[in-house]
Amino acid sequence: MKTLRLTVGQAVVRFLSAQWSERDGEKHRLVEGCFGIFGHGNVAGIGEGLLEAELETPGALVYYQSRNEQAMVHAAVAFARVRNRLSTLACTSSIGPGATNMVTGAAMATINRLPVLLLPGDVFATRVADPVLQQLEHIGYRDVSANDAFRPVSRFFDRVERPEQLPDALLGAMRTLSDPAETGAVTVCLDQDVQAEAYDWPEQLFAPRVWHVDRPAADPAALVRAVEILRSARRPLIVAGGGVIYSEATEALRAFVEATGIPVAETQAGKGSISYDHPQAVGAIGATGTTAANALARSADVVVGIGTRWSDFTTASRTAFADPDVRFVNCNITRFDASKQAGAAVVGDARTTLVQLGQALSGWAVETSYRQEASRLAKEWDATVQQAYHLGHRPLPAQSEVIGAVNDVSEARDIMICAAGSMPGDLHKLWRTRDPKGYHVEYGYSCMGYEIAGGLGAKMAAPDREVYVMVGDGSYLMMAQELVTAVQERTRLIIVLVNNHGFSSIGALSETVGTERFGTWYRYRNERTGRLDGAPLPLDFSANAKSLGVAASRVHTTDELKAALRDAKSATGPVLVEIETDPLVPAPSSESWWDVPVAEVATLEPAVQARKSYEANKVQQRPYL
Repeated sequence: MKTLRLTVGQAVVRFLSAQWSERDGEKHRLVEGCFGIFGHGNVAGIGEGLLEAELETPGALVYYQSRNEQAMVHAAVAFARVRNRLSTLACTSSIGPGATNMVTGAAMATINRLPVLLLPGDVFATRVADPVLQQLEHIGYRDVSANDAFRPVSRFFDRVERPEQLPDALLGAMRTLSDPAETGAVTVCLDQDVQAEAYDWPEQLFAPRVWHVDRPAADPAALVRAVEILRSARRPLIVAGGGVIYSEATEALRAFVEATGIPVAETQAGKGSISYDHPQAVGAIGATGTTAANALARSADVVVGIGTRWSDFTTASRTAFADPDVRFVNCNITRFDASKQAGAAVVGDARTTLVQLGQALSGWAVETSYRQEASRLAKEWDATVQQAYHLGHRPLPAQSEVIGAVNDVSEARDIMICAAGSMPGDLHKLWRTRDPKGYHVEYGYSCMGYEIAGGLGAKMAAPDREVYVMVGDGSYLMMAQELVTAVQERTRLIIVLVNNHGFSSIGALSETVGTERFGTWYRYRNERTGRLDGAPLPLDFSANAKSLGVAASRVHTTDELKAALRDAKSATGPVLVEIETDPLVPAPSSESWWDVPVAEVATLEPAVQARKSYEANKVQQRPYL
């Protein structure tokens, strides 16, 4: 058997460059590149391996420099999302804080069912230098390191303490990355002395390997049960989740709803499953949904979830579906998600399952009156959106007007990126999505700081599309460093920074629970009161972006914003446009609810009244059994 003598770091790089995924006859690089920030835990191992590959086999595994370990995981996750989970990026860090900085990104990837490969450095396997710099020493468990924090947030976890363990670890990692039912964060910790250790590897380890992504069909008996439930329905409703988009099932969904007349509501991850102007599209559902989708949800007797994990926002904290006899049919690649809400579980690929359901339901459709009702409700909501886009609010525009301005300028194939704060909720109900990849909001983990890093990853995955990043001032201040990476890579991101002088989303939520926007404004500490209720902080975000090499400007009206966005399309690097908004102008109501517990006893009158409202809503909450 022929062997190659390589270090563990060199072997990892060579192995990753030979991995492919395949679905429907199309091959993709499974790991297309590697983000890395180097330190003593990985510089002589993975770092040396990446440098050697860059010099000897350019393009085999491209290295990308990042500014923050959490941000590089966000970028890799966004890359995988745009590529429908068929390709991802690796992320390598040093031991210690560099590694644990990636834990947040790992949790986000796993919660969103998106593949990312993490290669954190670890302690000395030999323990000859214990405690090495940045090592966590556990008195009672000597084999524990800080990297054990990855275990609960990873779908696959391994620690390589000997070269002989590497092949098994890498093969297990690739299996998980390429399995849509099991994917998420994949963490392979590499002890730093082992990374630099040489070993004679079998050449077969580095041969090109294709990981086939199947489209499993639904079990015939499960399909019969689902069809029986659907044929008995008078007011069925489809809830399309991210699985519809990842399995490239949007055309199958459109054909299915046109044949059956069942209206389609969308989750955050599923927005774009059907064009906003399709007659059976009723828009976002749940706590940040449209009045059209939520009205149909309240009266639905059968709810068909396709590729959704049924988050609390989707179910409006289990108040959205009010029919006491409502039944669920859940079509999902993952049995765990398919079994939620005590639904009839149909485990299979979304596209394949939709085709099967369509064939089994041939000739069946909802009544014409129900089809017309859904279209009428959708048109009424679209009129509400049009009004929200053009409020004419002065002196500062409302956030909904900023969203409308960006929507007007963007093209159908452009990608909208957002994550945390009030904007994801407003975008969910207001953004007019025209392409399956046109809407990219991270709301599984609702992670502040995702926006700019996620925009970078999305643009890397789809360089032929414009990427718009909408980010609030609070989220920008948490993680804007990847602007430098975008400058370095000459990557055009069009960033709209909405300045509302604080944490506007939590401010609004604070009012609903009776705490009067406490701790949410960006204000000086008042010498008279001792509280943070002084004058607004004089923050200049466009100046900050300019200092990082970004073309940045500040505008005051939506017309000025549109002009700046049109100009940005000819830029060769990132562009940031700052606009101040009035945070006290809400978006149109979803006529829905979200369960955020309110203080049961309080001396503040707003909190007392908020508790009464909370208890009234709590009565509507129910398990779906």
